[in-house]
Amino acid sequence: MSDPIYDLPDPDGTKRPVYSLDDASEAEAAGGWSPAPVGSRRWLREQDEADDFDDDAPSGTGRATPTWEIPSSIADLDDIDPTRAPESPHVFDLPSPRQSAPPAWPASSFPAAESWSAPAPAAEPVAPAQQPAASFPPPEVPQASWAAPTPVDQAPDPSSFVAPQGASHVAAAEVPAAPVAPPTAASSIALSQHALTQADHDLIEALCQVVLQGGSDLHITVDAPPSIRIDGHLQPVLSTLPWDREKVRRALSSLLSADRQREFQTQLELDFAYSLSEDSRFRVNFYQQRGVLGAVFRLIPTEIKTLEQLGMDPAVSKFAGLPRGLVLVTGPTGSGKSTTLAALIDLVNRTRADHIVTVEDPIEFIHQHKRALVNQREVGSDTHSFANALKHVLRQDPDVILIGELRDLETISVALTAAETGHLVFATLHTQDAAQTIDRVIDVFPPHQQDQVRTQLASTLQGVVCQTLVPRATGRGRIVATEIMMMTPAVGNLIREGKTYQISSSMQAGRDLGMHTMDQDLAELVNTGKVTLKAAMDKVHDTEGFHRLVTRTDTGASQGLAAGGIDFGDAFSGSDH
Repeated sequence: MSDPIYDLPDPDGTKRPVYSLDDASEAEAAGGWSPAPVGSRRWLREQDEADDFDDDAPSGTGRATPTWEIPSSIADLDDIDPTRAPESPHVFDLPSPRQSAPPAWPASSFPAAESWSAPAPAAEPVAPAQQPAASFPPPEVPQASWAAPTPVDQAPDPSSFVAPQGASHVAAAEVPAAPVAPPTAASSIALSQHALTQADHDLIEALCQVVLQGGSDLHITVDAPPSIRIDGHLQPVLSTLPWDREKVRRALSSLLSADRQREFQTQLELDFAYSLSEDSRFRVNFYQQRGVLGAVFRLIPTEIKTLEQLGMDPAVSKFAGLPRGLVLVTGPTGSGKSTTLAALIDLVNRTRADHIVTVEDPIEFIHQHKRALVNQREVGSDTHSFANALKHVLRQDPDVILIGELRDLETISVALTAAETGHLVFATLHTQDAAQTIDRVIDVFPPHQQDQVRTQLASTLQGVVCQTLVPRATGRGRIVATEIMMMTPAVGNLIREGKTYQISSSMQAGRDLGMHTMDQDLAELVNTGKVTLKAAMDKVHDTEGFHRLVTRTDTGASQGLAAGGIDFGDAFSGSDH
């Protein structure tokens, strides 16, 4: 029997091959076709007929021969699971309407035009075949990326995180949300190019905190957090852990050029200025302690305030009008000497058509040309030393000379010579009162020259301004207290005779000339309620004499009386309260 093969429709719309007219009639009568039970006579006949007509099957039928494992004997039929597909590495399953697991069909029997393909062996995975249009593959999760690499020694900048496009439909567990950048001090300051691209991020953040919190100094030392001096008191930068030796080295080295690194390695000391922004500059000192690096940053106010704004005595402004002589501004470190000198130079610049030459280490306040010409020279970058610059300054046709600090005999000697030859010279010393200042200048010279220096100093010195900063009674900011000595015949004679210990009495008697001692000024600040008695007592020189001058015994201060003047100096806070 060799009946032709027909394709009859199944109830689900697919077509199944039949191999006998009897089967076709049965299928037509039933309205469809159903497979014979496995192992039945019809099933065996279909297998035999399929083998006979496999080669003669008409082309284009699109059907393939079903492949099943044939039992070796009828006894094996009970062991056959009709729901299990044959174990073949190159077959896959097609759905069947009546079997939970359909028969398996050889992959080679499907035309290439269809999208079916046999899976590759597990050892050699390949890309999956294209899915039919009816299937919906899971959405592709876009990958988040970082916009720029982050240095190893600093945390990644949250603002550089790039959120993926089209990620709104993805669950939060699959794609992390872009982190929110925490507010930083650096984000509120227009930083210089070096601060943005080369300097250590944490160090720049600490410097910005100094500016924003109204601090005066930043201290960097090993095994301690960066600390800010605010109103004279040190406090750690908020949320900052101690910096170890390597962190301090990396942070501070990021500010140095190759030349400055070599200079520090040679001298173990380094002074320079650093511009955090156009409006924020720092005077910087690097040092070494116990074999490790340390640094102090002093904030330099960019705005040069007038002497009146600083709360200075009106007598100080007289020094800016002198034609010649030596004027010394003294006081402890951080007392505002540089600020007072800047105000004096600015007053000369605004009122006189002169040539001003400054020698500083480093340059702190930047002076613009007004009525005068101002040339500022920095030790290290413009000249090798104070002494070297002052040797040649007299050939630069100066009218006014500013010397950042009288450090040694050679510098003091040149300053006295310049004042003697008709120039107005301003300079600073680290002394506490006028008498101590005069003794310091004289004691620098050898004993056999000191008498000559006394005579020279009595004829050239025009005035001494000693100053210190005292906490205000309001608790916010500090106010300046001064001692002012003017050169008078009586003071000149005391200097020549070596009786500097009597200068204080001469100053007390010369109050009408604009002179006063530090204790007199402190007593006035207490009596007017601007500072407390306790704060003033920390600065007085003669405790017994000071108590005789104080008329106010309470330690508080009224708001109205405490409002005069502003906090200033190297510890400028920007507060006028």
